[in-house]
Amino acid sequence: MRNYKVGVAGATGAVGREMIKMLERLDFPVGEIRLLASSRSAGKKLVFKGREIEVEELSPEWIAANDLDMVIMSAGGSISEKYAPIFRDKKVYVIDNSSAWRMDKDVPLVVPEINSAALSKDKHIIANPNCSTIQMVHALAPLHRKALIKRIIAVTFQAVSGAGQKAIDELEKETARIVESGFTEKKLPGGDFPPFPRQIAFNCIPQIDVFMENAFTKEEMKMVNETKKILDPRIDISVTCVRVPVFRGHSEAVNVELSEELSVSEARKLLEKEPGIKVIDDPASLKYPTALDADGELETFVGRIRKDESRANCLWMWIVSDNLLKGAALNAVQIAQKLIDII
Repeated sequence: MRNYKVGVAGATGAVGREMIKMLERLDFPVGEIRLLASSRSAGKKLVFKGREIEVEELSPEWIAANDLDMVIMSAGGSISEKYAPIFRDKKVYVIDNSSAWRMDKDVPLVVPEINSAALSKDKHIIANPNCSTIQMVHALAPLHRKALIKRIIAVTFQAVSGAGQKAIDELEKETARIVESGFTEKKLPGGDFPPFPRQIAFNCIPQIDVFMENAFTKEEMKMVNETKKILDPRIDISVTCVRVPVFRGHSEAVNVELSEELSVSEARKLLEKEPGIKVIDDPASLKYPTALDADGELETFVGRIRKDESRANCLWMWIVSDNLLKGAALNAVQIAQKLIDII
Protein backbone atom coordinates (compact mmCIF):
# COMPACT_ATOMS: atom_id res chain seq x y z
CA MET A 1 0.00 0.00 0.00
CA ARG A 2 1.20 3.47 -0.84
CA ASN A 3 2.11 5.81 2.01
CA TYR A 4 0.93 9.43 1.92
CA LYS A 5 2.36 12.82 2.79
CA VAL A 6 -0.21 14.24 5.20
CA GLY A 7 -0.50 17.68 6.74
CA VAL A 8 -2.57 18.58 9.80
CA ALA A 9 -3.41 22.30 9.87
CA GLY A 10 -4.51 23.73 13.21
CA ALA A 11 -2.50 20.92 14.79
CA THR A 12 -2.19 22.43 18.26
CA GLY A 13 -5.94 22.95 18.83
CA ALA A 14 -8.24 20.49 20.61
CA VAL A 15 -9.49 18.97 17.35
CA GLY A 16 -6.10 19.10 15.65
CA ARG A 17 -4.50 17.07 18.43
CA GLU A 18 -7.28 14.49 18.11
CA MET A 19 -6.71 14.32 14.36
CA ILE A 20 -3.06 13.45 14.94
CA LYS A 21 -4.07 10.74 17.41
CA MET A 22 -6.73 9.41 15.04
CA LEU A 23 -4.29 9.06 12.14
CA GLU A 24 -2.25 6.85 14.45
CA ARG A 25 -5.21 5.03 16.05
CA LEU A 26 -6.68 4.06 12.66
CA ASP A 27 -3.22 3.21 11.29
CA PHE A 28 -3.63 5.55 8.33
CA PRO A 29 -0.78 4.98 5.83
CA VAL A 30 1.26 8.06 6.70
CA GLY A 31 4.66 8.19 5.04
CA GLU A 32 5.38 11.73 6.22
CA ILE A 33 3.38 14.01 8.51
CA ARG A 34 3.70 17.80 8.72
CA LEU A 35 2.08 19.68 11.60
CA LEU A 36 0.95 23.21 10.76
CA ALA A 37 -0.43 26.09 12.83
CA SER A 38 -0.26 29.85 13.25
CA SER A 39 2.97 31.71 13.97
CA ARG A 40 2.24 31.78 17.72
CA SER A 41 2.20 27.97 17.84
CA ALA A 42 5.13 27.36 15.51
CA GLY A 43 8.02 25.65 17.25
CA LYS A 44 5.87 23.64 19.64
CA LYS A 45 6.37 19.88 19.54
CA LEU A 46 3.67 17.23 19.31
CA VAL A 47 3.99 13.45 19.29
CA PHE A 48 3.05 11.12 16.43
CA LYS A 49 3.81 7.40 16.75
CA GLY A 50 6.30 8.06 19.53
CA ARG A 51 8.17 10.75 17.62
CA GLU A 52 8.30 14.42 18.52
CA ILE A 53 7.45 16.58 15.54
CA GLU A 54 7.89 20.33 15.45
CA VAL A 55 4.92 22.47 14.48
CA GLU A 56 5.54 24.69 11.44
CA GLU A 57 3.90 27.98 10.54
CA LEU A 58 1.22 27.67 7.87
CA SER A 59 1.64 30.29 5.16
CA PRO A 60 1.31 30.65 1.38
CA GLU A 61 5.08 30.42 1.20
CA TRP A 62 5.09 27.13 3.13
CA ILE A 63 2.48 25.66 0.78
CA ALA A 64 4.45 26.79 -2.29
CA ALA A 65 7.66 25.22 -0.98
CA ASN A 66 6.31 21.87 0.22
CA ASP A 67 4.48 18.93 -1.32
CA LEU A 68 1.62 17.04 0.34
CA ASP A 69 -0.91 14.49 -0.85
CA MET A 70 -3.60 15.71 1.53
CA VAL A 71 -4.14 18.09 4.41
CA ILE A 72 -6.69 17.80 7.19
CA MET A 73 -7.67 21.27 8.37
CA SER A 74 -9.05 21.92 11.84
CA ALA A 75 -8.38 25.66 11.80
CA GLY A 76 -11.14 28.28 11.66
CA GLY A 77 -13.22 29.17 8.63
CA SER A 78 -11.27 32.28 7.71
CA ILE A 79 -8.04 30.25 7.71
CA SER A 80 -9.63 27.61 5.49
CA GLU A 81 -11.03 30.20 3.10
CA LYS A 82 -7.52 31.63 2.74
CA TYR A 83 -5.46 28.45 2.45
CA ALA A 84 -7.71 25.68 1.11
CA PRO A 85 -7.80 27.17 -2.43
CA ILE A 86 -3.99 27.42 -2.43
CA PHE A 87 -3.69 23.75 -1.50
CA ARG A 88 -6.37 22.88 -4.07
CA ASP A 89 -4.48 24.67 -6.83
CA LYS A 90 -1.49 22.46 -6.03
CA LYS A 91 -3.74 19.38 -6.36
CA VAL A 92 -3.55 18.68 -2.63
CA TYR A 93 -6.73 17.14 -1.22
CA VAL A 94 -8.14 19.24 1.62
CA ILE A 95 -10.43 17.71 4.26
CA ASP A 96 -11.78 20.76 6.03
CA ASN A 97 -13.40 20.75 9.46
CA SER A 98 -14.57 24.38 9.39
CA SER A 99 -17.92 25.62 8.09
CA ALA A 100 -16.27 27.54 5.23
CA TRP A 101 -17.06 25.07 2.42
CA ARG A 102 -19.92 22.93 3.74
CA MET A 103 -22.71 24.54 1.76
CA ASP A 104 -20.69 25.13 -1.42
CA LYS A 105 -22.57 23.21 -4.11
CA ASP A 106 -19.29 22.02 -5.65
CA VAL A 107 -17.84 20.70 -2.38
CA PRO A 108 -18.84 17.25 -1.06
CA LEU A 109 -20.14 17.27 2.52
CA VAL A 110 -19.35 13.76 3.68
CA VAL A 111 -20.20 11.30 6.41
CA PRO A 112 -18.51 8.17 5.03
CA GLU A 113 -21.15 5.70 6.25
CA ILE A 114 -23.80 7.68 4.36
CA ASN A 115 -22.49 9.39 1.23
CA SER A 116 -18.88 8.52 0.46
CA ALA A 117 -20.00 8.22 -3.17
CA ALA A 118 -19.94 12.03 -3.23
CA LEU A 119 -16.14 11.90 -3.15
CA SER A 120 -14.43 12.42 -6.47
CA LYS A 121 -10.85 12.36 -7.71
CA ASP A 122 -11.46 15.76 -9.29
CA LYS A 123 -12.80 17.50 -6.16
CA HIS A 124 -9.88 18.59 -4.02
CA ILE A 125 -11.83 20.23 -1.18
CA ILE A 126 -14.02 17.97 0.97
CA ALA A 127 -16.04 19.37 3.87
CA ASN A 128 -16.35 17.66 7.25
CA PRO A 129 -19.87 18.37 8.59
CA ASN A 130 -20.72 20.07 11.88
CA CYS A 131 -20.15 17.81 14.88
CA SER A 132 -23.79 17.84 15.97
CA THR A 133 -24.96 17.14 12.43
CA ILE A 134 -22.67 14.14 11.95
CA GLN A 135 -23.94 12.10 14.87
CA MET A 136 -27.59 12.86 14.11
CA VAL A 137 -27.49 11.94 10.42
CA HIS A 138 -25.33 8.90 11.20
CA ALA A 139 -28.14 7.54 13.38
CA LEU A 140 -31.00 8.64 11.11
CA ALA A 141 -29.60 7.44 7.77
CA PRO A 142 -30.57 3.76 8.20
CA LEU A 143 -34.12 4.79 9.07
CA HIS A 144 -34.27 7.10 6.06
CA ARG A 145 -33.23 4.26 3.75
CA LYS A 146 -36.08 2.12 5.06
CA ALA A 147 -38.88 4.69 5.42
CA LEU A 148 -38.18 8.18 4.09
CA ILE A 149 -37.89 10.83 6.77
CA LYS A 150 -40.43 13.64 6.47
CA ARG A 151 -39.59 15.78 9.51
CA ILE A 152 -36.97 16.07 12.26
CA ILE A 153 -37.25 17.97 15.54
CA ALA A 154 -34.05 17.97 17.57
CA VAL A 155 -32.64 19.50 20.74
CA THR A 156 -28.88 19.24 21.27
CA PHE A 157 -26.94 19.29 24.53
CA GLN A 158 -23.45 20.20 23.38
CA ALA A 159 -20.19 19.89 25.28
CA VAL A 160 -17.92 22.90 25.74
CA SER A 161 -15.07 21.27 23.80
CA GLY A 162 -17.09 22.00 20.68
CA ALA A 163 -16.08 25.63 21.22
CA GLY A 164 -12.37 24.86 21.55
CA GLN A 165 -9.70 24.86 24.24
CA LYS A 166 -10.65 28.30 25.60
CA ALA A 167 -14.13 26.97 26.32
CA ILE A 168 -12.72 23.95 28.17
CA ASP A 169 -10.49 26.26 30.21
CA GLU A 170 -13.44 28.55 31.04
CA LEU A 171 -15.58 25.70 32.37
CA GLU A 172 -12.67 24.46 34.50
CA LYS A 173 -12.06 27.96 35.87
CA GLU A 174 -15.69 28.70 36.68
CA THR A 175 -16.29 25.29 38.25
CA ALA A 176 -13.18 25.54 40.42
CA ARG A 177 -14.22 28.98 41.65
CA ILE A 178 -17.68 27.78 42.65
CA VAL A 179 -16.39 24.62 44.33
CA GLU A 180 -13.70 26.55 46.20
CA SER A 181 -16.40 28.89 47.54
CA GLY A 182 -18.15 25.90 49.10
CA PHE A 183 -21.00 26.51 46.64
CA THR A 184 -21.84 29.82 48.30
CA GLU A 185 -20.93 31.60 45.06
CA LYS A 186 -23.18 29.80 42.57
CA LYS A 187 -23.80 32.81 40.34
CA LEU A 188 -20.48 34.34 39.37
CA PRO A 189 -20.34 38.14 39.31
CA GLY A 190 -19.47 40.25 36.31
CA GLY A 191 -20.51 39.12 32.87
CA ASP A 192 -17.28 38.21 31.17
CA PHE A 193 -17.25 34.48 30.43
CA PRO A 194 -15.36 34.13 27.12
CA PRO A 195 -16.10 32.44 24.79
CA PHE A 196 -19.63 32.08 26.25
CA PRO A 197 -22.32 34.76 26.49
CA ARG A 198 -23.26 33.58 30.02
CA GLN A 199 -21.76 31.57 32.86
CA ILE A 200 -21.48 27.93 31.72
CA ALA A 201 -20.65 26.22 35.03
CA PHE A 202 -23.78 24.60 36.51
CA ASN A 203 -25.83 26.24 33.77
CA CYS A 204 -27.30 25.60 30.31
CA ILE A 205 -27.06 28.22 27.57
CA PRO A 206 -29.68 28.08 24.76
CA GLN A 207 -27.33 29.77 22.32
CA ILE A 208 -24.49 28.37 20.24
CA ASP A 209 -22.97 30.86 17.79
CA VAL A 210 -24.74 34.10 16.80
CA PHE A 211 -28.45 34.66 16.25
CA MET A 212 -29.70 34.92 12.68
CA GLU A 213 -32.53 37.10 11.35
CA ASN A 214 -35.01 34.24 11.80
CA ALA A 215 -34.15 34.08 15.57
CA PHE A 216 -32.42 30.72 15.17
CA THR A 217 -28.69 30.55 15.86
CA LYS A 218 -26.06 29.92 13.22
CA GLU A 219 -25.37 26.50 14.78
CA GLU A 220 -29.04 25.55 14.48
CA MET A 221 -29.16 26.59 10.84
CA LYS A 222 -25.96 24.66 10.15
CA MET A 223 -27.70 21.50 11.32
CA VAL A 224 -30.77 22.28 9.21
CA ASN A 225 -28.87 23.00 6.00
CA GLU A 226 -26.24 20.29 6.37
CA THR A 227 -28.81 17.58 7.14
CA LYS A 228 -30.68 18.48 3.98
CA LYS A 229 -27.49 18.36 1.92
CA ILE A 230 -26.32 15.02 3.35
CA LEU A 231 -29.61 13.13 3.72
CA ASP A 232 -32.37 14.69 1.64
CA PRO A 233 -33.33 18.31 0.76
CA ARG A 234 -37.02 17.41 1.16
CA ILE A 235 -36.74 16.80 4.90
CA ASP A 236 -38.32 19.44 7.14
CA ILE A 237 -36.14 20.06 10.18
CA SER A 238 -36.10 22.38 13.17
CA VAL A 239 -33.41 22.44 15.88
CA THR A 240 -32.59 24.07 19.21
CA CYS A 241 -28.92 23.92 20.22
CA VAL A 242 -27.92 24.20 23.88
CA ARG A 243 -24.44 24.45 25.42
CA VAL A 244 -24.16 22.40 28.62
CA PRO A 245 -21.42 22.11 31.28
CA VAL A 246 -20.00 18.85 29.92
CA PHE A 247 -16.40 18.70 28.78
CA ARG A 248 -16.75 16.16 26.00
CA GLY A 249 -19.59 14.40 24.20
CA HIS A 250 -22.67 15.87 22.53
CA SER A 251 -26.13 14.48 23.36
CA GLU A 252 -29.25 14.94 21.24
CA ALA A 253 -32.95 14.32 21.75
CA VAL A 254 -34.35 13.66 18.28
CA ASN A 255 -37.93 13.21 17.12
CA VAL A 256 -38.22 11.81 13.60
CA GLU A 257 -41.40 11.55 11.52
CA LEU A 258 -41.24 8.86 8.85
CA SER A 259 -43.25 8.38 5.69
CA GLU A 260 -44.54 5.03 6.91
CA GLU A 261 -44.86 3.00 10.08
CA LEU A 262 -41.61 1.65 11.55
CA SER A 263 -41.76 -0.25 14.82
CA VAL A 264 -39.29 0.31 17.63
CA SER A 265 -37.91 -3.20 17.18
CA GLU A 266 -37.44 -2.64 13.43
CA ALA A 267 -35.67 0.66 14.06
CA ARG A 268 -33.44 -0.95 16.66
CA LYS A 269 -32.47 -3.76 14.28
CA LEU A 270 -31.62 -1.30 11.52
CA LEU A 271 -29.41 0.69 13.88
CA GLU A 272 -27.68 -2.39 15.27
CA LYS A 273 -26.63 -3.36 11.72
CA GLU A 274 -25.31 0.11 10.86
CA PRO A 275 -21.48 0.46 10.83
CA GLY A 276 -20.24 2.69 13.64
CA ILE A 277 -23.53 2.67 15.56
CA LYS A 278 -23.82 1.12 19.03
CA VAL A 279 -27.29 0.69 20.49
CA ILE A 280 -27.64 0.86 24.28
CA ASP A 281 -31.36 0.69 24.85
CA ASP A 282 -32.76 -1.23 27.82
CA PRO A 283 -34.80 1.18 29.94
CA ALA A 284 -35.95 -1.60 32.28
CA SER A 285 -32.31 -2.00 33.33
CA LEU A 286 -31.64 1.75 33.16
CA LYS A 287 -29.31 1.23 30.21
CA TYR A 288 -28.93 4.18 27.82
CA PRO A 289 -25.90 6.13 26.57
CA THR A 290 -24.54 9.28 28.19
CA ALA A 291 -21.80 11.72 27.29
CA LEU A 292 -19.39 9.97 29.64
CA ASP A 293 -20.03 6.67 27.87
CA ALA A 294 -19.10 8.28 24.54
CA ASP A 295 -15.97 10.09 25.76
CA GLY A 296 -13.01 8.69 23.82
CA GLU A 297 -15.10 6.16 21.90
CA LEU A 298 -15.40 5.89 18.13
CA GLU A 299 -19.06 4.89 17.90
CA THR A 300 -22.23 6.92 17.71
CA PHE A 301 -24.45 5.67 20.55
CA VAL A 302 -28.24 5.44 20.33
CA GLY A 303 -30.77 4.71 23.07
CA ARG A 304 -34.24 5.55 24.38
CA ILE A 305 -35.82 4.50 21.07
CA ARG A 306 -39.58 4.81 21.55
CA LYS A 307 -42.82 5.59 19.80
CA ASP A 308 -44.11 9.14 19.89
CA GLU A 309 -47.66 8.44 21.04
CA SER A 310 -48.83 11.92 20.07
CA ARG A 311 -48.22 11.55 16.33
CA ALA A 312 -48.33 8.80 13.70
CA ASN A 313 -45.12 7.33 12.26
CA CYS A 314 -42.91 9.16 14.74
CA LEU A 315 -40.05 7.90 16.88
CA TRP A 316 -38.01 9.49 19.63
CA MET A 317 -34.35 8.60 20.15
CA TRP A 318 -31.36 9.76 22.18
CA ILE A 319 -28.07 10.09 20.25
CA VAL A 320 -24.66 10.57 21.86
CA SER A 321 -21.16 10.81 20.39
CA ASP A 322 -17.72 12.17 21.18
CA ASN A 323 -17.81 15.51 19.38
CA LEU A 324 -14.02 15.60 18.97
CA LEU A 325 -13.94 12.11 17.40
CA LYS A 326 -16.90 11.07 15.23
CA GLY A 327 -17.95 14.72 15.34
CA ALA A 328 -14.61 15.89 13.94
CA ALA A 329 -11.29 13.99 13.89
CA LEU A 330 -12.59 10.46 13.31
CA ASN A 331 -14.95 11.50 10.53
CA ALA A 332 -12.16 13.47 8.82
CA VAL A 333 -9.74 10.54 8.88
CA GLN A 334 -12.50 8.19 7.70
CA ILE A 335 -12.97 10.55 4.74
CA ALA A 336 -9.22 10.32 4.10
CA GLN A 337 -9.46 6.52 4.18
CA LYS A 338 -12.21 6.56 1.57
CA LEU A 339 -10.31 9.12 -0.47
CA ILE A 340 -7.24 6.96 -0.93
CA ASP A 341 -9.42 4.33 -2.61
CA ILE A 342 -10.16 6.71 -5.48
CA ILE A 343 -7.12 8.96 -5.93
